[in-house]
Amino acid sequence: MKNKLSVFLILIVLAAVGCEEENVMPKPKAMLRLDYPIAKEALLDADHFSFNYNDRATPIIKNQSAIIIDYPSMKGSIFVTHKNIDGNLQKLIADAEKLSMEHMKKADNIQPRTFINEENRVYGTYFQIIGDAASQSQFYLTDSVQNFITGSVYFYSKPNYDSILPAADYLQGDMRAIMETLRWKK
Repeated sequence: MKNKLSVFLILIVLAAVGCEEENVMPKPKAMLRLDYPIAKEALLDADHFSFNYNDRATPIIKNQSAIIIDYPSMKGSIFVTHKNIDGNLQKLIADAEKLSMEHMKKADNIQPRTFINEENRVYGTYFQIIGDAASQSQFYLTDSVQNFITGSVYFYSKPNYDSILPAADYLQGDMRAIMETLRWKK
């Protein structure tokens, strides 16, 4: 009985000494910060058009109608496709809008914005896609007579909007720069 009492007292003393109260401070909330360099522009010259792109990207010209602006460090790309208009402008526009709206299944919201550059005869729509969709932004541009271009941003990973948001914002800026600097060839 004396041994049990001794063990019990030792346990109580150890518990009292071992459980000193510490001031526990919660860790502050932190956000991942990804800083990307300011883009320096380079010119991409194709058969039917030209535009400026971010020189930190690598252009891959599949053919004069399919160009990939690749960002290996971000594991993403902007895909640009050219088609000739042959009396099918309305169908091309409908197909481009349908492609963007198909992302509505996974997206939280799609915000279309009209793009008009009267001086250079560049007209189209930019679609910002918010949510876990496969593409975070898309566009189409046309001169309404001969040329029709579509562009899409894709990342080489499963879409998780919160994780890729900084990279998506950066590539959306580059995509808008492509739209603003696009020039048709006569």
